[in-house]
Amino acid sequence: MAEIATKNVVTVRNLLSALEGESNANAKYNAFAIKADADGLRGAASLFRAAARAEHIHAGNHARVILQLGGEVAFNIHEIAVGSTLENLKAALAGEQYEIATMYPEFIAEATKHNNASAIRTFHNAMEAEKTHARLYSEAIALLEACKKDAWIGKPRDFFVCPVCGYTSETPDEHDRCPVCNTPWDKFQVVR
Repeated sequence: MAEIATKNVVTVRNLLSALEGESNANAKYNAFAIKADADGLRGAASLFRAAARAEHIHAGNHARVILQLGGEVAFNIHEIAVGSTLENLKAALAGEQYEIATMYPEFIAEATKHNNASAIRTFHNAMEAEKTHARLYSEAIALLEACKKDAWIGKPRDFFVCPVCGYTSETPDEHDRCPVCNTPWDKFQVVR
């Protein structure tokens, strides 16, 4: 195993923190999808599954950079508290908002100080995907609070996930290429 360069110690620590967060989000969102399906909220369940897939992609990207920098990949999955689908959507939104407003900007700033392009890219790509998740969770919360279960949250729905960066879209062929990482649209994974 390679040794971590002194200038990358904090970046690797941040990558490990992000890896654990994304891995836990993946596990949590998969559990939330099961609850949403049980509640008959098929669209919300699809959204949770798509976000879980994206979080898995983020975790894999973070793990690759950790290894490139000489670190060891390790994380723990924490106990998952599943509430009502509305509570789960709100918990998911809070997690995404934290990553967008606090965690990833701090991690990007630290990696930028040391000109660590790989870490900057994986943090940036994850943060941009999280913005879409936050928007979709906000929309789902508004629909559920307005008792609009006949809207998309109550019906089976496809979401489209970029296999490279985890960007998530609710519409097919939204762009010719991923707006975050430039991956061709035909490579996107369909998640229902």
